[in-house]
Amino acid sequence: MKVAIGYRVVEGPWGGGNGFVTALESALRAANHGIVHDLKDADIDIILLFDPRARLPNIPFAAGAILRYLAFRNPRAIAIHRVNECDERKNTRTMNLRLWLGNYCADHTVFVGSWLQNLPVWKERRNRDSSVILNGADDSLFHSAGYRNWDGHGVLKLVTHHWGGNWMKGFDVYDLIDRMLVAASWRDRIAFTYIGNLPKGYRFRNARYVPPLAGKDLADELRSHHVYVTASINEPGGNHQNEGALCGLPLLYRKSGCLPEYCDGFGIMFEGPEDFGAALEKMIGSYASLSPRMRAYPHRAAKTAAQYLALFEDLTARRSEIVRNRRLLRDPLRFLLNQIPW
Repeated sequence: MKVAIGYRVVEGPWGGGNGFVTALESALRAANHGIVHDLKDADIDIILLFDPRARLPNIPFAAGAILRYLAFRNPRAIAIHRVNECDERKNTRTMNLRLWLGNYCADHTVFVGSWLQNLPVWKERRNRDSSVILNGADDSLFHSAGYRNWDGHGVLKLVTHHWGGNWMKGFDVYDLIDRMLVAASWRDRIAFTYIGNLPKGYRFRNARYVPPLAGKDLADELRSHHVYVTASINEPGGNHQNEGALCGLPLLYRKSGCLPEYCDGFGIMFEGPEDFGAALEKMIGSYASLSPRMRAYPHRAAKTAAQYLALFEDLTARRSEIVRNRRLLRDPLRFLLNQIPW
């Protein structure tokens, strides 16, 4: 099997896409499958659309190129669209449209969270040619060896990390924690570290700030804390909570987006700033019982990659049926609009 992946790994800290593609490529090589990052070869079996934004430097091809390939070069290839974005994530207005338009090329759609699949934009696709495969982190890097449990008496060290510096990554809560650090009822009980990029113009006043980290440096930093906090709003299918959890840290997570699906059973949930303090108190009381559970956290990169390989094999086994039912010109306008490099 030859798989064309529409993403090129970027060196250094670059968000969850790097980890996903690295794990997928490793699994493909282990199974003796071929990997390419363009559509030059005429014998590609699987094409993975990663992002509809053709002008991004790490996106080698998007939906327009896939449609041309299927129409004029190799109609037996199977196109899969991995959906890992939405407008709801950052209060944007065009991402859902771009995703919907690019999805026109797909024979099958993979959503990285059930919440994402259930957005109104996917109503026509929800029960047809689609599946949900949750993201997973690399447990050869993100593991609990070296993690030290909180003793129940000293300062409880909280941490979070985000590549994206959008306010909706949870800064209403992170800013609250920053203020809690000097409040009489909390200042001797908790510490907080933020790793990653910040919203433009924002600076923490009391929290410890660390610029973006990746790989072992990130994992070592996470393991030096006790509890992982994620307050991200409408997160499509993040990997940050997976990395924290696999490092052994129980999760304080927001009831929003994909987070309940990923974090259920491995932490304490909160709604927002209004109940975060109560959730933190509950975490303090529950830490001793939650910490041992983290060894069973399931969202690992190898599991995710294995599910993708199983999907690839299932789709290629049904290739004749898929190709027979494909109608590339069922909507000529969408076909043509995809030729514009958005």
